[in-house]
Amino acid sequence: MNPRFNLLIGLLFWLFPPFIYAQNAAVLAEDQFQFLEELTASVLEASRIYPKQFISEEFGANNTGGVLIRPGGRNAYPSFWIRDYAMALETGMIPAAEQKHMLILTASTQAGNTWITKGGSMVPVGAVADHIRIDDGQPIYFPGTYSFNDQGTEKWGTLPPYGDQFLFVHMAYTYIKKVGDLSILCEKINGLSLIDRLALSFQVPPAGPKDHLVFASEKFRGVDFGFRDAIQMTGKLLFPSLLKYRAAKELAELYSLIEDPKESFRYQQLAERIKEVIPTEFNDDSGFLKASTRQSSQPDVWGTSLAVYLGVLDGESLAHASEVLAAAYEKGTISYRGNIRHVPLDHDFDETHVWEKSLAAKNTYQNGAFWGTPTGWVAFAIHFNNPHLAQKLALEYLNELKANDFRKGESFGAPYECFDKSGGTQNPVYLTSVACPLAAFRRMAGK
Repeated sequence: MNPRFNLLIGLLFWLFPPFIYAQNAAVLAEDQFQFLEELTASVLEASRIYPKQFISEEFGANNTGGVLIRPGGRNAYPSFWIRDYAMALETGMIPAAEQKHMLILTASTQAGNTWITKGGSMVPVGAVADHIRIDDGQPIYFPGTYSFNDQGTEKWGTLPPYGDQFLFVHMAYTYIKKVGDLSILCEKINGLSLIDRLALSFQVPPAGPKDHLVFASEKFRGVDFGFRDAIQMTGKLLFPSLLKYRAAKELAELYSLIEDPKESFRYQQLAERIKEVIPTEFNDDSGFLKASTRQSSQPDVWGTSLAVYLGVLDGESLAHASEVLAAAYEKGTISYRGNIRHVPLDHDFDETHVWEKSLAAKNTYQNGAFWGTPTGWVAFAIHFNNPHLAQKLALEYLNELKANDFRKGESFGAPYECFDKSGGTQNPVYLTSVACPLAAFRRMAGK
């Protein structure tokens, strides 16, 4: 691309940031929106577990006293996962009563003290569960198990996954913005107010004292984000730092609403610092932002597109990210049937590894399969550089959903959690695979 044109685009992005510039830039027609909205509503309903609803002999019934939303329908992940639920909130399809129940449940299972699991991992005070059992409401702070007693081994990190702490803030923020009732922030849950629980949760993931970026070492490591909990990353971590940026802005607004300007200002300053350092700290020769600064520091398609979507990148950084994503999409290295890979095909760690260190085989699951969850973020980012390509990606994604729509019968499963080019699929009727793209497409259309 011509450097002068690049400079012009960068200036436009600086003057008109993503949340303004992308308005009324629909990549789907009204009938296509209707299809995706109806499919998302169907997946959401299939993901609900109603009070006393019996799931299986192994997992029992929902005894938590309210509706739970699991990651998907059929037999996918029969527990309440904080991450997947929080990521579906942007659809606006989850009623306030359901939101309140899951918010209070999450808050009530927040770790009240620091303790060591029998597998040698640590649950810090204030940690938010990775998932919560439906039968007895016990919090499971680590991936890889449904057992409270057996949770927490070095395989899945010596600290709980980092992203859930910030998604807890997002749950509270979304609920309060929906109902307009600030009193819940002062409500005591097991002796501690919700606003204090949010602040405590925010502080749990280790971070640099000056740049505030989330950090992991080999000895003290938490999963950077649950959709790659089978990947071992160390150093400064991009994805949870992006979630921390959004959580800081949300806390700044919540403290402003309860008339605490000092705390509001502190969180706003923290968010601005994270935004300032991300483009340089995660700069990579590929043009993408890299996932981490040490182990598994591959170019991160998900993280780069989310940085655009959340408004962390602007000016020349935004223009460059949009250009790189558009070029990679056109080259065929980041997508397949409208779904997105974590790492571009031409930037795998080596011939036998996508990420530097993974529990999954190459080109499967989180280690090279293709996922629907980030498709909307990628389309949103590409649109700044090439609206035609963004629309092409959106239509490829939609066509795959139509071809394999789970409502056609048991032999169909779309939206899948992910799939690979050999025909392998993971978990049918998966909520974030439609909820996240729908939210992004709506935002692009100004809906």
